[in-house]
Amino acid sequence: MATKRTTKPPKAPAPPEPSICSPCDGSGMVAATVRVGRKRRPVGQQDGLCLNCLGSGTSPDA
Repeated sequence: MATKRTTKPPKAPAPPEPSICSPCDGSGMVAATVRVGRKRRPVGQQDGLCLNCLGSGTSPDA
């Protein structure tokens, strides 16, 4: 009995890896300084959503 030849379909190229957002370093969160008082003195920091990538952590320019 003759052997049956089969061809494999060509492999699709791998999708490019997304680049990391630089302001938040890929975490999706950035620190914002909290200011209080009449002289607006800084008292601490709180986490906020990164407005560059909108919390996804990937660069929107890529």
